[in-house]
Amino acid sequence: MIQIKLTGIRARTDCADIYREGFHTSGVYQIYPSGPSIPLSVYCDMESDGGGWTVFQRRINGSVNFYRGWNDYKRGFGSADGEYWLGLENIHALATRKKYELRIDLEDFENKTVYAKYEHFALSPNAINAEEDGYRLQVLGFIDGGAGDSLAYHNGRMFSTFDRNHQAPLNCAQKCCGAFWYKSCHTANLNGLYLKGPHSFYAIGIHWATWTGYYYSLRATAMKMRPNSLRFPG
Repeated sequence: MIQIKLTGIRARTDCADIYREGFHTSGVYQIYPSGPSIPLSVYCDMESDGGGWTVFQRRINGSVNFYRGWNDYKRGFGSADGEYWLGLENIHALATRKKYELRIDLEDFENKTVYAKYEHFALSPNAINAEEDGYRLQVLGFIDGGAGDSLAYHNGRMFSTFDRNHQAPLNCAQKCCGAFWYKSCHTANLNGLYLKGPHSFYAIGIHWATWTGYYYSLRATAMKMRPNSLRFPG
């Protein structure tokens, strides 16, 4: 089991802050995006593309149920040393402090890995109340790491769960057995069902359509953010 790295300094708002202080081993750390009295455990990727990534979505083995309602997706669920979702409110709190880039790492069951990067990432950056705005996705500046661009289709969309739908009359979260920034419905469904590779059920698995289509559910995914004003040595 991965041990939480306790560093004793509470000014760290994300994994990039921890990286800059010399902690270059990937694992679980505590950050304080909402203030010094509110610690938040996260998985930090200190190796990919120079390191310093705060992981806010991680799927590795299907051990955690991701077909959940709005309150769970707002608050977060799972465990930072395994599969988890950090929570829309926490992601938003992070993204309002700095300008961030987004990286999405994907792995199939043949051990092939690819990624997609976006130079700008935010959730409802101009909203008075992010939840009322549906934690609206903003991504720009795609960089291809072999995955293709499956997220541009979702740009500008509100987040939906089966019990809080923002695509009426469609309920894409219910139809696709997931929760995401759906449109009608998706080209990416990273919070879909863990179906272990090829399957015969259209669009309900963990999909990145520009790479593996709608009938192949991925083995592992990670969505991670890093301040785009910083660059780290390899």
